[in-house]
Amino acid sequence: MTKTKRIARELEEARQSIYEKKDRSRTVKIVSIALGTMFLLIAALNFLDIVNISFQPGVDTDGDGIPDEAAERPTRRFLNFLALAMMGFIGPYGFYVSKQHKKIRAIEKRLPDFLRDVAEAGRFGMTLAQAIVVAAQGRYGVLTSEIKRMAAQIDWGVPATAALRLFAERVKTPMVERIVAIIVKASDAGGDVADVLTMVSTDTKEVQMTEDERRITMSTYIAVIYISFAVFIVTIMILGATFLPKMQEAAGELSQGDGGLLSGTQGPLPQNIDEIIFNIQVAFYIAVIVHAMGDGILAGILDNGKIVNGLRHSFIMLLIAVGSFQMI
Repeated sequence: MTKTKRIARELEEARQSIYEKKDRSRTVKIVSIALGTMFLLIAALNFLDIVNISFQPGVDTDGDGIPDEAAERPTRRFLNFLALAMMGFIGPYGFYVSKQHKKIRAIEKRLPDFLRDVAEAGRFGMTLAQAIVVAAQGRYGVLTSEIKRMAAQIDWGVPATAALRLFAERVKTPMVERIVAIIVKASDAGGDVADVLTMVSTDTKEVQMTEDERRITMSTYIAVIYISFAVFIVTIMILGATFLPKMQEAAGELSQGDGGLLSGTQGPLPQNIDEIIFNIQVAFYIAVIVHAMGDGILAGILDNGKIVNGLRHSFIMLLIAVGSFQMI
């Protein structure tokens, strides 16, 4: 009796695992929050100058081989780790969502083939449940595992319509939910499900072709966003390499009073030129960070209309921004 109960319990656990949807989004969110919080704390400590964690080596003033001065000011170090904190917050979750969207698109791409095979099996007199089980023997790429799961549920005694609803809950896209709703209503009404499946398959294929055309068109605009961001970065790097040093040289000449209309002038410009240049660099850095976040979100909206899909683009642009500013 004990053995029978154990087997029944194991079978029930196996059956429950079939229904389970593996959702790791919560874990990814926790990892993102942890990374972002850690880098944000380091940024705050650098801003208060409690710690000195710089991306650049320090300055050796006495020639003993040991850095005596920090290479970057607290504000610059704060901005470095603030950008890393933003990358930590949006990076893992953004790439996870992107991967899920890619998987869903792969599933939806093969869905018309599965519907067509189920319709063909139905024309041979099979019920919807039998047709799904037979179609599960085929190969449909990423969709294969979901179809085998539906077939397993049907073998456990789950009605075909219920298995389809569970499939829609796992995938959770408007297209799949619409298709499943049509099939379930056709099955409950007792009509010819094979003809309905054929029409749904054809309609889905046409919708996917339209969506592919839209995505190709939008990819051009996304490329323009990346190019404009790259031009913005290059412009700032050119200003940092040419314009700002010239300002410093001009201020040095004025402070030495080596001739000219402003000879001997001791105004605020020559005295505070280093601080002015640093403030300009900080303004550039903040502008690039805001630019990266905004452009990334816009790219995500153009891709599939969702802001969360743009987090991946924002992460990439922030990475480019941090790397570029280490060369200025």
